[in-house]
Amino acid sequence: MDFVIGAVAAMGAALFTNPLEVAKTRMQLQGELLAKGNYTIHYKNAAHALYIIAKNEGLSATQKGLAPSLWVQFFLNGIRLGTFQFAHSHGFMSDEEGKQVLWKTMSISCIGSVLGGASASPFFLVKARLQAQSTSDVSVGYQHNETGMMSSLQNIYKDHGVKGLFRGLDASISRLAAAGTAQLTTFTVVRDWMVSEQLLTKHPIAQSFCASMVSGVAVSVVMTPFDVISTRIYNQGVDSSGRGMSYNGYFDCVVKTWRKERLYGFFKGLGANYLRLGPHTVLCLVFWDELNKFYIKFNEIKKFVAIIS
Repeated sequence: MDFVIGAVAAMGAALFTNPLEVAKTRMQLQGELLAKGNYTIHYKNAAHALYIIAKNEGLSATQKGLAPSLWVQFFLNGIRLGTFQFAHSHGFMSDEEGKQVLWKTMSISCIGSVLGGASASPFFLVKARLQAQSTSDVSVGYQHNETGMMSSLQNIYKDHGVKGLFRGLDASISRLAAAGTAQLTTFTVVRDWMVSEQLLTKHPIAQSFCASMVSGVAVSVVMTPFDVISTRIYNQGVDSSGRGMSYNGYFDCVVKTWRKERLYGFFKGLGANYLRLGPHTVLCLVFWDELNKFYIKFNEIKKFVAIIS
């Protein structure tokens, strides 16, 4: 049940934040491997990106990649949050006195994120391709011309087998290890601190909201450089042998981005990333927190009913 709660919470959040994911993806691919000032800026910021996408491709285009995005959340956060909650419930992140141990919390967050990211990688691959796809007037990055999630998965498997479906996994693992560790660790530390200081004790949702907002800032700063690399590797074109046309691998992408775009290139879409991650973190973790509380109460009621009957 821990895994189901995590998956439902994340998928609920993704329904609201996917348009910002589309905007973020476009901004990260804009000016790929070109020095600042040497390319046309189609998307100035997140709001402008959504306006341009809706204007040129229709309002529904702001939800491009929604189906694979939901599947990403199902596997990624179902495993990530489920692992975290299971470890928390069984005391794997605390010492003998019940106090939270930071290194244990960070380790479990990292492990859950990596496992979840690995399972969700094929859907992330398709999501990146669908979200990057646009009309020629405002196109950025490689255009794969996919028609949908299932057809894309089938085409990738047909051309490159299982290995093709997991292309870019190395970039995704580093991204999710950094982001997942920062997100859940920050959220748990801030929330537990508020509880210990008796802040907003009468408003538990407000506690979760505040902890999520802090977590959103932390994860955006930590995650964005990894996210840029991940998006570019997932979206790049490949030859008939399945080799990337722009990058030979993770470190090749890092080196080429640094040489052409310097530090600025690694933080493209930072604002859009926070506008996505902030609400997504808040919605996901608040949903997750409240669903866990509801599940605990539900079990208590079941036990009470069993006793009196």
